[in-house]
Amino acid sequence: MMDFSEKGPSLPLSRAAAPRSQWTLARTLLLFTITLLAVLKLLIEVHQRMIFGADDLPPSPAKCPQLRPLVPGYQSPALSDMEKYISSDQFSRETVERMTTAISIPTEAFDDLGPVGQDARWNKMDKFAEYLEKAFPAIHSTVKLEKVNTYALLYTWQGTDPELPPTLFVAHQDVVPVEEETIDEWTHPPFSGHFDGKYIWGRGASDDKNGLVGIMEAVELLLKADFQPRRSVVLAFGFDEELTGSQGARHLAHTLHERYGDDGVAVLVDEGAGFVGFWGTIFALPGVAEKGRIDIEITVRAPGGHSSVPPAHTGIGIASELVTLIEANPYPPHFHEENPFLQFLECANTHSADFPGSLKRHLPWKGPSQPAGDDKLALEAAKLGDVIKYLFTTASAVDMISGGVKANALPENTRLLVSHRVNVGDSLSGVQDKLAHLAQKVAAKHNLTVQAFTDEPEVPRSIKLTTLNTLEPAPVSPTLTHGVTPYSVLSGTTRALYGESMIVAPALMPGNTDSRYYWSLSKHIFRYNPGYDPELGFGLDGIHTVNERISLVGHVRAVQWYSLFIRNMDEAELS
Repeated sequence: MMDFSEKGPSLPLSRAAAPRSQWTLARTLLLFTITLLAVLKLLIEVHQRMIFGADDLPPSPAKCPQLRPLVPGYQSPALSDMEKYISSDQFSRETVERMTTAISIPTEAFDDLGPVGQDARWNKMDKFAEYLEKAFPAIHSTVKLEKVNTYALLYTWQGTDPELPPTLFVAHQDVVPVEEETIDEWTHPPFSGHFDGKYIWGRGASDDKNGLVGIMEAVELLLKADFQPRRSVVLAFGFDEELTGSQGARHLAHTLHERYGDDGVAVLVDEGAGFVGFWGTIFALPGVAEKGRIDIEITVRAPGGHSSVPPAHTGIGIASELVTLIEANPYPPHFHEENPFLQFLECANTHSADFPGSLKRHLPWKGPSQPAGDDKLALEAAKLGDVIKYLFTTASAVDMISGGVKANALPENTRLLVSHRVNVGDSLSGVQDKLAHLAQKVAAKHNLTVQAFTDEPEVPRSIKLTTLNTLEPAPVSPTLTHGVTPYSVLSGTTRALYGESMIVAPALMPGNTDSRYYWSLSKHIFRYNPGYDPELGFGLDGIHTVNERISLVGHVRAVQWYSLFIRNMDEAELS
């Protein structure tokens, strides 16, 4: 029966308690399930430790997520025909001809070239621009071309949606000079563009006429397939990258910044890293950062006199002592959190079955709390060789020395040049401080004055340090893969072309490209050579030395990648 009270009707006691009993039972079952899952997780971990060992547990895929292959959603008969054509023998024959002609134009950038307009040796760039006009008629009849500072080429393929920030491709027309005494060492003449059925040979074949021609070929083919982008596509080709880029890329970047403003470009792709095989896995490695640079000149002023009555240490002797001290105090290998090589190691740990346990036991990285000289992961990774070590170590090299004018005269001025490539996370001021400290040690021993990075004129009996070329380490491009990001589009495009066995991981560039001038234009800068030939391996293809070459297969793959990337970026609704 119902019981009425001042608080209103209530159920009989046995029925009112029923929901509470049901909730108690449900809560008990939930706690039991959670406890059971925790126990199972613990048992799995114990089992893994028994199999792998305490330091060798399999890493979580979340450490290096790999995206599904990304193919353009929009397709047309003309685009399908284009894709087939790029894979055809006819296209291979035609691209060999274009590359051969491009290489045959010797666009060498000599260190002593004067300013544009004053040094006639720049005029050879005109011939290269004329060749491009003949080789790519669709581009030159459709796409806007501007010549910046005379020889830099700026192409703008205007998209239908002016609100979308553009895709920017960067390359350079110039090449490293060929030293006369090395010409006989070349398998084929350096400006012949010889094709042997597999490789195209010659200066610029892999740095960077392959990139420039490949980008132009992709755009030309898309134009002929009646592709109309929503997102503008911009091509910026400098002409003095092998010097400093100051007359080419610097002017191009200024022009583009005036047009698009800070972060006005969606993504920038420049020359850079490519592919590498490590621990049984092939990695595609877009460069997302660059080391910094600082060159420091050291001048040792010492008393002169006749060499028949020498002091205990001449100026050259003192300079040599300082060189010895510099080389005896190298920078220790150490990571900063933003260094992309850390992420590469996590990717290798996740996806490479043969990843060494000596590295695995130091992952994840223990963080910045470790002193620079006691970074166990860095010290272990440095054992892989100098090429690897200097991806997370500031490099210091005494590259030039001069002193003395006569065999019987004591040297009054001895000059050194010490070049530094500065680790990501380190600073140029830290390099200056260290070198000044070492100079002070030598100066104190020989009663000399140290003039460290001042504008004061040199004084007798001194060691003067002067900063020459400087460049801070580049900002690190984001490598987020959740949502639609430029990195995810790059990664998905790469895996669409090469398959899901290809692992994409970020890389660090130890040197600098023309991208140094574009930092304010985009946060998403990738230094990447996307052409890969499995038979070629992972060498540098003679870059900056004799027998420079490129695989035809690798070049064709690059053209395929550029065309896919343009289309994928065009469809991307960026996060």
